[in-house]
Amino acid sequence: MLPDCGPLRRLPLLFFFDQDARPHHRGATAPSFSTNPRIVPQDRHIQFVSFNANSFHRVSVLELGLRNACFLHPWVRFAISGALRAADTPKPVEGRDGSVCPTAADAPSPRIEIRRFLPDKPINRARRPAPVTADVLNLGDADAVVTATLRLPQGVQLLSTNAEREARLASDDGEVRLTWQVEASAAISGDLQLDISADGRSVAQQTLAMQFLPAVEARELAYIPEPQPAPTDMLVGAHHCPLWESDRPNMWRNVLKHPERTPALGFYSQENPEVADWETKWAAEHGISFFIYCWYRTSQGGAVQTQFGSVIHDALFKSKFADKMRFTIMWENQARGTAGVADERDLFTNLLPYWMENYFQHPSYLKVDNKPVLFIYRPEFLVQDLGSVENVARAFEQLRQTCRDAGFDGLYLLGEYRGMDPKHLTLMKNLGLDYTFAYCWYVHANPTPERAIRTQMDYIRKTQELNILPQVVTVSQAWSGWADEGTIWKIPPPDYERLLRQAKDFTATLPKHQLGSRMLLLDNWNEWGEGHYIAPYREYGFGYLDAVRRVFSTAPHVHEDLIPEDIGMGPYDTAVREYFERERQHRRLMTRQVVRPGAPDSLAAWWTFDEESDSPVVLDVSGHRLGGAMQKAQRAEGFEGSALVCSGGCVVVPNAPQLSDLKTLTIECRVKTESAGQHNKWMLNRVFGGSEASGFRLGLLDGKPCFHVPQTAWSHHLTASDVLPVGRWVHLAATFDGNTMRLYMDGVECGAMDRPGEVRPNGCHLVIGNYEIDHPAHFTGLLDDVRLYDRALTPNEIRAHLAGLKGSRAK
Repeated sequence: MLPDCGPLRRLPLLFFFDQDARPHHRGATAPSFSTNPRIVPQDRHIQFVSFNANSFHRVSVLELGLRNACFLHPWVRFAISGALRAADTPKPVEGRDGSVCPTAADAPSPRIEIRRFLPDKPINRARRPAPVTADVLNLGDADAVVTATLRLPQGVQLLSTNAEREARLASDDGEVRLTWQVEASAAISGDLQLDISADGRSVAQQTLAMQFLPAVEARELAYIPEPQPAPTDMLVGAHHCPLWESDRPNMWRNVLKHPERTPALGFYSQENPEVADWETKWAAEHGISFFIYCWYRTSQGGAVQTQFGSVIHDALFKSKFADKMRFTIMWENQARGTAGVADERDLFTNLLPYWMENYFQHPSYLKVDNKPVLFIYRPEFLVQDLGSVENVARAFEQLRQTCRDAGFDGLYLLGEYRGMDPKHLTLMKNLGLDYTFAYCWYVHANPTPERAIRTQMDYIRKTQELNILPQVVTVSQAWSGWADEGTIWKIPPPDYERLLRQAKDFTATLPKHQLGSRMLLLDNWNEWGEGHYIAPYREYGFGYLDAVRRVFSTAPHVHEDLIPEDIGMGPYDTAVREYFERERQHRRLMTRQVVRPGAPDSLAAWWTFDEESDSPVVLDVSGHRLGGAMQKAQRAEGFEGSALVCSGGCVVVPNAPQLSDLKTLTIECRVKTESAGQHNKWMLNRVFGGSEASGFRLGLLDGKPCFHVPQTAWSHHLTASDVLPVGRWVHLAATFDGNTMRLYMDGVECGAMDRPGEVRPNGCHLVIGNYEIDHPAHFTGLLDDVRLYDRALTPNEIRAHLAGLKGSRAK
């Protein structure tokens, strides 16, 4: 008998347990239930209680002294016993046997998620409507009726909304987009607080920090007003990161995680000359006189080929205000074998002529003392490229002489280094560099703004005290890394202004003939993904640029900062926003809850690639919603059904808590390749630069399967003893039980490695079929039936899975 829970209301319905212990509503199709068939005999009348009208839930059932559990279907919306009874009791009541009768108050909350709560505009002004949007998603197994409440800071009023009424969200990814129009009466920073409630209880909350810039009269202009440069008594330059091309939307992905970083231009396309003109205007009007563009070569030994050069060639060179801003380049030569030089001939036959023609002789290129200024990111790598330190020094002197022959007075060469090792600084001096500089400063252990300032000034002073190589001072605003790894910090604008003043005062102590007494570098104009930037953006508006103007310029502090909306221009981010909107639609598809019959309980995810051939998503058929988006990938006939064609494309599974909850695991899949000897090629990956001491991956090294569960940076690569066979399907399994990593091919163990400790979590996505999106380190072949378990399978289980014939995916 059930505990006596007080008076219950009788309803004219009956439930029975049949032979497989599933309750059936007479005259209706039976819903799906999970019960224990060993407990209840056939047609035994049983009493039980449903205490939540809107979700599956587990209920204790007593019959003849035996306890059973079942899941009630969402359409069961009443407490029942005998002929069905609805519970009236408002709180749990203890029965005579000590058990408790559940009530509605005990019901689990609906699984509601606020997936997006953001302003529609990159940046907002006072006294103008500011649209705000929230996407609210139902992740539960039953319909939910929700109410939205938006709380506004003082000085901000609500103009309109579509959220006045309740919204019904269907089960399994029902979604509603809520919109508001708000307006601030004056410049203000404050928090908007969104609360989603269901059944009178708060089920999801999110806070949105918004800044409203001072009010400016909106007007329509034919073009951006010409910059009015703010005069300075020294050269102030800013490092410029040119990664933001329209066909590379994934570069913005880390900004999606940090929407407060959204630039004033939105997720812009840097190749647009108007974008360059806005950047020139904002920089020049705040005392910044030149940009240092990162410059990337993509092959050595032949004619110069580059990437990300659109920021110079398509934007700056074609912009209206190109003569209002100087520029220089930082040679990003860190990718060995592609980004440097093959030899001295390559340097003087290919690279230097390209620089001379395109950059050094351009009227806007930065020249000091009639010398072009060239920054080099990894000057020490040139020792390997050219053969010796002496060869590099001789080549540098020849570069200077070539510049003299072209009518200049030489060439300033600056090498990047952000450390304090005297040996490295001595090497840089011996290479023939004129100055050292830092692209950014590393400050450990998530410092406070005060410690970040103090540490940078300590580095700067220490470099000078070593007195090995003169420096040009750099000051850094923040750091997070592309994957929010390691140390994370930010110096707000008022503190940043203090840092600038200290750095400026320091440069005044340097010898007047040194470049460092006349030049200071700012890190960084626009490293949006890596987390350091001073260009106008959502969180602080023009705060950092105003600090630069106050410190370095003699121009009046009070001035007007325009944004595109003020003059009827823009937007500049249409292509990227459309891409992410399509991705949002795909996410709704790929997070559908799909359960393939017979899916084992320990499965964390299961990808079979058996969707329609043109489907943009791959579903997780384990029921855990870890589906992924196809990225330039295709399907083909597989081991069973379809397989993923691995030829450079991939499937990207967004980061989810379930991926980092894996402390032990098994990766299981079927692979087929015709390409022997694949090296450093990956089938499944969650280990990335910046997070190289966490995650897991499976791939090939020297043609052999490789399983990687790092404990420190890039540690613990387990490589199989045998190569992967070609020309046939092979069953691969990789297990980790918290102590030992193991590899299996076709059910036979082929490698083991000690590795004590749990899998280390990270915040990265999971890539199937490649190392990363558009990456050359991709497996070549077919990949099918990829399974991820939350435990280490036993050898017997792996052999049993191998023995499964086609048609047994569910086993």
